[in-house]
Amino acid sequence: MRQATVERPHPGGMGGTQRIYRFGNGYGASVVQFPYSYGGDRGLWELAVTKYEGEDNDSYSLTYDTEITDDVLGHLEESEVDGLLARIEALPANGPHEGPDSSAA
Repeated sequence: MRQATVERPHPGGMGGTQRIYRFGNGYGASVVQFPYSYGGDRGLWELAVTKYEGEDNDSYSLTYDTEITDDVLGHLEESEVDGLLARIEALPANGPHEGPDSSAA
């Protein structure tokens, strides 16, 4: 899987992991695995497309208006997450709040 910009314990305090990805086009993803995520109880991942609103890696909101999905995607193997990350990175630029490209890390 691609290198996450940030990897940390899931912020909801329910165990698990959150991986934050940020791309130069202003989009990214929040990828989580915890007992209540879609597929998390089976070691699978849930992905939400994010749109960055500033320079801080936590200055994003979930976005449901891309060609990738209009919801979160769950029950994902790592290879499926990587394919979705490539598609997110290839989206047209998201305007003035573009951030550093995490794939360069």
